[in-house]
Order: sequence, then C-alpha cells, then structure tokens
Amino acid sequence: MTDKMKPWLAFLAAFLYAGAAFSQAAVSAVAFTAKGNGNSYAFQAGEKLTYKVYYNWNFVWLSAGEVTFEVNEDDRQYHFRAVGNTYESYEWFYQVHDSYNSWADKNTLLPRYSERSIHEGNYRIFERIQFDQSGRKATVWRAPKRGDPETRTEHSVQDRVFDVLSSLYYLRTLDFSDKAAGAEHPFRIFMDQEEYPLRMRYLGKEKNTKIRGLGRFNTLKFQPQVIVGNIFSDDSKMTVWVSDDENRIPLLVETPIAVGSVKMVLKEHKNLKYPLQSKKE
Repeated sequence: MTDKMKPWLAFLAAFLYAGAAFSQAAVSAVAFTAKGNGNSYAFQAGEKLTYKVYYNWNFVWLSAGEVTFEVNEDDRQYHFRAVGNTYESYEWFYQVHDSYNSWADKNTLLPRYSERSIHEGNYRIFERIQFDQSGRKATVWRAPKRGDPETRTEHSVQDRVFDVLSSLYYLRTLDFSDKAAGAEHPFRIFMDQEEYPLRMRYLGKEKNTKIRGLGRFNTLKFQPQVIVGNIFSDDSKMTVWVSDDENRIPLLVETPIAVGSVKMVLKEHKNLKYPLQSKKE
C-alpha cells in the first residue's frame, strides 16, 4: 500500500488481499491449467457477492458501507469487477467510491488488463495496467481521474503475476484438501507499481462459525500476510473465514488497521456455482 491510500479503504484492500487465503497451494510452484473451459472453477459467470463493511473506532462499530464482487465473461476472458461505496450516513466521517476491474484469460485466469478508479475523501487516482505475461512486464498508466493526462511506466515482473482482483478468483480454484493446519505458502500480486511477494497461513477448519444475518457455517480459517504501510502495521493479523464447500467463498474477514479495525460480513450471494453445503441447518 502507498501512504496515500487512506485507512478506510482497508475494507476493500483487506478483502482483495484475502484472496490469497483461498489456496494452500504455492502459486509459484506449479502452473495451473483450467479444465474444460472453466468447468473446474469454484465460480461461474453471473456470480455476485455483496459484503457489509463495519469500521471500529474507539470501541464503536460503525456500519460503513458495502462492497460487491461480480463475474462476467465473453468468449475469451472473464471480467471481474469489485465496487465499494460508503453509506450516506457514514460519509460525514469519510467518503469512498472505488471500483476495480480485471480482464483475465479464461484458461489460466492470468490478468491481461486491469483498471481501478479510487475516490476517497480528497484523494483520487485512476490507474490502468497492461500485463505482458510472456514478456514478464507490466505497463502502468496513472492519472488523477479518468480522462486526465496520464503518466506511463514499465515494470519487470515475475511470471504468473496477478492483480489483486484476479488473484481472488484464481486462488479460489485451487485445491487445499491435503494441507495441514499451520502450512504457509507464497503468492504474488502487482499493485501500486510494485510486485509484492506475500505469504499466507492456513489455520485449519472451524465448525459452526456464526455469520451475522446468514446463520452458521462450517468454515476454513486463514491468516494472509498483509502489506505493511499506512494501513497495516507490523503486527496486523488478518483473519478470513471461507466456506468449507466447493464455492470457497469468503464469509467473514476481520483485521486490525493503523486506526481501528475493519470487519466484512457476507450479506448476500447470487448465482453460486454449487450448493452452499457449508451452511448448517
């Protein structure tokens, strides 16, 4: 994270980094190849997940906003989209209207192109990234907002690098059924003109996890490493609870940040690929 990114954005950043929690397989160890035009994926076109975001400040939990993730597709690629907005009742404190888009190859889920538009308080930025996976290069265009003059930079990256949004869906496809609690694995994302090698830890299974408004679930519990900076401190410990079924959707994310803490709770899901068998009756 850059120092310019404001603390409240942690709700979206936390969730995107939590994408690493959906895999116990080392991303850099074995190349992943899709099977049957995405038939093996844990998601499908039309999936929509909406999360309610809570911000804790001085021991008071504030209902701050919502973030929605959607999957679309065409013949050659998936279009992943994430949009985060504060509620009007929260905007006296801080205003956020952010969107992330990633276009990824259907066979590998590697990103070809991504965009993000950030509007947080007085801070604004529009960023485009073109990924050359075979050439191990990322070209970045940045401007204060869409339509303004852009600066262009090129960056060398390792092979099989993801943006934060495509990594969320890629890592949901990988199998982690044979890993023991305590296992740690690496993953890589490219964001803010830098490539970040991070690690995550699998904490094991947890039964009967209560998700406010949705009931109780059998879950898998993870602790992804975060990027230390203006939002996350050295001792920040993010925790993610993922549905223990074929969908592997995040149900709950909790993390402390530099100022307060953030909680994200699944509010609504639409068009899941598989039955939500992790939900307890």
